[in-house]
Amino acid sequence: MYQGDIFTLTRKAGIAELEINTPDSPVNVFSRKAIAELSQVLDVLEHAELSGLMIVSGKDSFLAGADIKEFTDVFSSGGEAIAAHLTPNIQNFQRLQSLPFATVAVINKLALGGGLEMALACDYRVADTGARIGLPETRLGIIPGWGGTVRLLRIAGLDTALEWIATAKEASAADALKAHVLDAVVAQDELRGCAAELLRRCAQGEMDYELRRQQKNQPLALNPIESGLAFESAKAFIAQKAGRHYPAPLAALEAIREAATKSALEAAESELAYFIQVAQTDTAKALSGLFIADQALSKKARQWQAKASVKTAKLAVVGAGIMGGGIACQSALKGLPVALKDINQKGIDLGLQEAASVLGRRVEKGKMSVAALAEALTRIQPTLNDQPLATADVVVEAVVENIAVKKTVLADVEAQLPATAVLSSNTSTISITELATALTRPEQFCGLHFFNPVHAMPLVEVIRGAKTSDDTVARAVECAGALGKKAVVVNDCAGFLVNRVLFAYFAGFAALLDDGVDFTHIDAAMVRWGWPMGPAHLLDVVGLDTAEHAEATMANAFPERMGRTNPSPTTILYQAGLLGQKGGKGFYCYEKDKRGRPQKTPNPDAVQMLNIQSTAKPDDETIVLRMMAPLVNELCRTLQEGIVGSVAEADMAMIYGLGFPAHRGGVLRWVDSIGVRQFCEQLNTLRQYGPLYQTEPMMSELAEQGASFYGSAATSATLNPSH
Repeated sequence: MYQGDIFTLTRKAGIAELEINTPDSPVNVFSRKAIAELSQVLDVLEHAELSGLMIVSGKDSFLAGADIKEFTDVFSSGGEAIAAHLTPNIQNFQRLQSLPFATVAVINKLALGGGLEMALACDYRVADTGARIGLPETRLGIIPGWGGTVRLLRIAGLDTALEWIATAKEASAADALKAHVLDAVVAQDELRGCAAELLRRCAQGEMDYELRRQQKNQPLALNPIESGLAFESAKAFIAQKAGRHYPAPLAALEAIREAATKSALEAAESELAYFIQVAQTDTAKALSGLFIADQALSKKARQWQAKASVKTAKLAVVGAGIMGGGIACQSALKGLPVALKDINQKGIDLGLQEAASVLGRRVEKGKMSVAALAEALTRIQPTLNDQPLATADVVVEAVVENIAVKKTVLADVEAQLPATAVLSSNTSTISITELATALTRPEQFCGLHFFNPVHAMPLVEVIRGAKTSDDTVARAVECAGALGKKAVVVNDCAGFLVNRVLFAYFAGFAALLDDGVDFTHIDAAMVRWGWPMGPAHLLDVVGLDTAEHAEATMANAFPERMGRTNPSPTTILYQAGLLGQKGGKGFYCYEKDKRGRPQKTPNPDAVQMLNIQSTAKPDDETIVLRMMAPLVNELCRTLQEGIVGSVAEADMAMIYGLGFPAHRGGVLRWVDSIGVRQFCEQLNTLRQYGPLYQTEPMMSELAEQGASFYGSAATSATLNPSH
């Protein structure tokens, strides 16, 4: 009946089957071409003699939504361009909803964003038992734009619409069935049969699909007082949850509020108006850019994984404790058997305790059953001897951060491993090339740097030493993927990528403290700017002993920028016996509340020791620039030196490894948003503060050219293995 590049329409026994299959893409997406083809398909369907239509996917998932790469260009083109981009598919879905026969969306695996909006325009929706569906647009700084706020509200009710859309929730098939968003949940091989049966019953008059359409076209019958209270309480909750940097969730609420009292056509106009409003915000541009950068990161990881000679079937972690236990827990959670080795039972107990604690919190939050917790723990094999190492594919060393100890342990472990195994270190600062000098197979050794807490931090740095082979890198990336982590491949240097850049940021913090600025004032300014916590609080969480050790490593490696002639604030507090949060005192004093969560108050001893001056109160803009300039400069240096392979990878490492504010789209995208030339001009006003604040050649060159990081060749640079 129709054959396009993306859509294929076939007919069998009076029922049409519309298959979506986006070429050269792992998932189906709504591109401009797909929207145009769907319009042509509807031209055929509107004049066809049929008893029903089922929409199916030619891939292993239904539809992932809009082509975000196309959206980002449109966002910068103004309201009229955004409306022109959205309107054709708004009309497509209205036409789909009005076809002269029943329609069923057959959902396998995923229906997200525009994919779910298309399914909501159908009369019925059936999904497989493992499917996940949702409208996650607010995660991108926008709202549903093809009728999501209009139809979900009428199909599932006010509470479900507000929860799913404002919080970008992805619901399981079981939850979606309870919410009446799905009409049936069956095994994957029964999907088409179930859809055909629904269409047969509609054609024979056993099911009234026209009644459903009436419901989708009419305003909701809501009690004005009750709905007013519901919206106001939801507004307060969403505003608190989203925070001031994320306008989309509240815009979604307002779109739903208006949709409730209007006809479907009028509600669609309101939705479009709110979409145009949020799509033009800096947050939407940043988050959509972040989404594209994340896709680039995932693509590069898949390319590495495809080269791996061996897939990880068993992991081993040497050195239990908090980090070792966290890595073992993550492995067990992802279904990967793991041996957890230590030299004493106390270490083993601590590692198992960490794993049980992390999994226990998942049970408390309803993310895991007690049975699943027990099953996960059985995948961890605690051991005091070397025997389990003989069957490991990948081993992660996670002992104390001491080069002599690590070299001894790594050499001992290597002797126990099969010849094919990859050996790695979870070191956060020690050179991988230097550690490899203790090994007989340095080509099979790399860094595999996890971040604490392991279960919460998405990033893993895969560090290539001077002799690390490509296959070792590929297998390390594959292992990180098996553990559900985002891998960034970097070359070896002090601090690698994330910690090197982080300690430049801390050096900026120390310089402000040297000037007598109150650390609580700095923390508050950086949190207002969007960081999850300020630098003083972060140092306390890292641990002042750990931070002092890493700071010394970085100062030795980069003395011209990070070296000091006088003790740093971190050193002063550490030498006074303060350890930070784990010791109860650091920059702040910590006491646990009724829920056992640490609550902080400024430590008066720290204020006195650091000679904080109450008169030194720079404004937020000055603090942000003095904190961020060293970080930006150091990140540029890692690109110039080939430590990290591309702008996108550098930015995603800052997001996933440091918690850089997502609404700013990444460090270098934030600089782009200011303008590289303008940022360099701001930097010039800080030159008196020393080497940390001297503009890097990469930035100077871009500024001279009037170029940007994401418009330059740096965005597509590849990692040079020779570094």
